[in-house]
Amino acid sequence: MQYPKIKAVFFDIDGTLLSFKTHQVPVSTQKAIEQLQRQGIKVILSTGRSINSIDHVKFLDFDGFITFNGGYCVTQESDVLFKQAIHPNDIKAVLDYIKERPLSFSLMSEKEITIYDVTPEIAGMYAHLNLPVPPLVDMNKVDPASILQTNIFLGPEEEEDFMQNVMPNSVASRWTPLFADVNPKGQSKQVGIDIFCKHFGIDITQTMAFGDGGNDITMLKHVSIGVAMGNANPEVKEIADYITTDVDNDGIWNALHYFKVI
Repeated sequence: MQYPKIKAVFFDIDGTLLSFKTHQVPVSTQKAIEQLQRQGIKVILSTGRSINSIDHVKFLDFDGFITFNGGYCVTQESDVLFKQAIHPNDIKAVLDYIKERPLSFSLMSEKEITIYDVTPEIAGMYAHLNLPVPPLVDMNKVDPASILQTNIFLGPEEEEDFMQNVMPNSVASRWTPLFADVNPKGQSKQVGIDIFCKHFGIDITQTMAFGDGGNDITMLKHVSIGVAMGNANPEVKEIADYITTDVDNDGIWNALHYFKVI
């Protein structure tokens, strides 16, 4: 079978590049990325994380970074290609909401991450990701126009009502029942892929992506070959072109070999 000539590969972090068990990038994944780079294939990070929360994987020498689920795209040389903030009215509505009801949330800007109301479950989630709990938000210093992403800590059953009534200009995606990533409406990792394809002069038919969570769905559907990790959520596996092995069982290496990319 003839597979497309791949010129760019996009990688999610948590559960894809990075093992939830070891908090490390598997050796086989490191070798696979090195091989892609030797072949001149662009290697681009694509994550819901903040631009300030990816230092532990930068050693892989990516050609670009899609962060905040596409809301902030920056080159290896630190040139910002795209930046999109959440509508300030939505952030103001969240700040009004907590005056009457309990809600935990984080606010992410280009410069920092802060959090409001840290529960034991939230502290446990940050430990699971091997990340420090962000500092508490100073409500007097919040600039509603500067927020690129927020994480809203509520269950899937509450999400639709909350988004319609509190953040109607935004869109939610999630990879865990604990919280939803919230970004500007129309924003997704797909947008970031298009930005980097234009930047590098690569056609979408020459792209491949790896992911495991709900915020990876638009990315995997958009590229020529969308690969779900063996540990991916069921809805991600359902839309993927191919399901590889788990992150801890050489999933990235195996899929790149299967499609004869390396």
